[in-house]
Amino acid sequence: MHRLLLLALLLPLVDTAWAVTETRRADDLPGAISTVHPAPGMVTLVIIIDDIGNHRGEGEAAIALPGKLNIAVLPHTPHGAGLAKQAWLAGKEVLLHAPMSALGNNNPGTGELTENLSETEFRATLQQAIAGTPHIRGVNNHMGSALTPLRKQMTWLMAQLAEQQLYFVDSRTNKDTVAAIIAAETGLPHLSRQVFLDNIPERAAIAERFEVLVSRARREGVAVAIGHPYPETIAFLQEILPTLEAQGLRLATVSEVLAQPQLHSL
Repeated sequence: MHRLLLLALLLPLVDTAWAVTETRRADDLPGAISTVHPAPGMVTLVIIIDDIGNHRGEGEAAIALPGKLNIAVLPHTPHGAGLAKQAWLAGKEVLLHAPMSALGNNNPGTGELTENLSETEFRATLQQAIAGTPHIRGVNNHMGSALTPLRKQMTWLMAQLAEQQLYFVDSRTNKDTVAAIIAAETGLPHLSRQVFLDNIPERAAIAERFEVLVSRARREGVAVAIGHPYPETIAFLQEILPTLEAQGLRLATVSEVLAQPQLHSL
């Protein structure tokens, strides 16, 4: 197997129009990932479903999707802990979808990590979210366009995740994020989102974004997408995921990609 390489340096994003929802800001051209170069013939898709926890039905629909998917659970939500356990039992990988301060009037929700917290408060807030979300293997940011560009807070975050042997996935809600750079400096395993599947939650638009994901994966070997438990997204994935193997594609969890021996590991 060819050696895999985890690059610390993020490529610049083209600044695109802000979407309506904070979690879908900073679209994906030309996205940034801690790039890996897998063995020939291995075309890997990493798909993360965000925003799980507020609604049991939509969470269960995401968990019921076939294959190795990654489920990002919001802390302090009515169904978050229960859905995290269900996802783990179903063989999905669980991430903490950590709320982080956002630009504008967007409200990330309970457990928000903000620039106004002291280091002690920041760590305590993060620890409470981690402790309340079972079976997590890593963390990605919910919103965070105001926080992920801040080097001091990202250093606190990555240090705490390293202490607890958790990885980080940068959702890239701001083109100026330094999260992946700080993760690399810390030696923390990390990836970055490249494609948002459902900025426009309509089937045709989701299908187009999925083709972008597949094209990147075929070109680079692996590509990372984030979607949401919208009915349109769930319906599309129910249809497309069973066809991937016949197309020479495979799903993988974040930890599977990061566990390759040539990548950073804790």
